[in-house]
Amino acid sequence: MLAREKEVPRCSPYTWWRRANRWPRRRPSGPRTFWRPASPSNFVRPRRSKKLWPDHVLSRREALALIGASSAALLTLALPARAAAPPSCFARPQQTEGPFFVEEELDRSDIRSDPRTGAVRPGVPLRLTFNVSRISGATCVPLAGAKFDLWHCDATGRYSDARSRGSSSVGEKFLRGYQRTNAAGTARFLTIYPGWYGGRTVHVHFKIRTAASSASAYEFTSQLYFDDALTDRVYASEPYAAGRRRSMHNADDFLFRDGGSQLLIVPVQDAPGYAATFDIGLQVA
Repeated sequence: MLAREKEVPRCSPYTWWRRANRWPRRRPSGPRTFWRPASPSNFVRPRRSKKLWPDHVLSRREALALIGASSAALLTLALPARAAAPPSCFARPQQTEGPFFVEEELDRSDIRSDPRTGAVRPGVPLRLTFNVSRISGATCVPLAGAKFDLWHCDATGRYSDARSRGSSSVGEKFLRGYQRTNAAGTARFLTIYPGWYGGRTVHVHFKIRTAASSASAYEFTSQLYFDDALTDRVYASEPYAAGRRRSMHNADDFLFRDGGSQLLIVPVQDAPGYAATFDIGLQVA
């Protein structure tokens, strides 16, 4: 009878690992921090999580809900924050007051006449409404009680209370005046569409000042301009048509080229003339 082969005892994985890692044995060269002995855990296959989505088939309702939530999140990220919205008023560039500003102290809304004689300067009526605000962060706060001066030349290009081109209007005070802004920061004037003179395009001067007695007294001076096409229509009528043909346009004016596009007013027809509203934001401390 053949001899029965002797059974070879099998080693468990743990016994095999103990034998394979008997001490002492040579450690691999290199930094000690990168050496780690073999471990059975290195050969253990990780279990698949039951929460992983590849094992789960989405229903139609779940898929639509996921798409809707993702779209809402992207839309929220794309929309700007409400607090970052720009203010409704606009900071305007300052410009020179010119040589014809006179502190007349004429508190009046209708500036067409000469207070000494009562004579009204001829021209197309123009109603101007100014909304003055103080820019505070991303909001506009009406600036009440500010002194708003307005002055400009007549239909023939002459300023009152001034000497120019060999003529004098000293003592006359037509087309000049000021108003205090009300609680809403508004000042209104009734005047005429201005004329022009050599070297300048059609424009109107204005100056805004806060109370001189306050510690934060503020002054802002600039000019207003008109669209050339509108000016051509106005100048086709009297008394403008009686003067010499206009040779200066906005693009030719050195001051208009320095921020004048931000100072354009847009009058609309308001029989028998025109009316315009202009918003001004001031960086008052």
